[in-house]
Amino acid sequence: MQYTRFSALAALMLMAGLAQAEVRVEGVVEYGIFVSPHQDFKPGEHVLTRANQQIERSEVIPAKLGSKFGMRYSLAGKAVGDAPLTLLYLTPGVVSADGKRHDKFVVMQALIPGATPDVMAFEFSEPHEVVAGEWHFLVFQDDRKLAEQRFQVRR
Repeated sequence: MQYTRFSALAALMLMAGLAQAEVRVEGVVEYGIFVSPHQDFKPGEHVLTRANQQIERSEVIPAKLGSKFGMRYSLAGKAVGDAPLTLLYLTPGVVSADGKRHDKFVVMQALIPGATPDVMAFEFSEPHEVVAGEWHFLVFQDDRKLAEQRFQVRR
């Protein structure tokens, strides 16, 4: 009798685990500088890019307008209704135009099954954003860390 209850309990736990498959990074996480043919950026200017934009692998980022850096990754196990991703950008202290210091930026991003790849990036589009030092990017789903990368922004 004890064996039967244990087997039934184990089967239920296994089925519950399969029903709640976790989102996970699949394959290689690309990171570095997103390559752009445009070179002479003006404040506030953004260049529209494609999802397959080339990434030059680097942890050292030039501190200049137009530098776009980050990670590109593929997530497996995404399902409708899953908890969103939290993209956490830890900065060396960006002081915005209104004088407020920002040691972090937090972005919530819904999971879209079938959409690939996923990207976490930051682009220096305003002079006050260009801050030398360590930038730390982290991707979470709830309390689970899925990816992270550190960059050194240098003048």
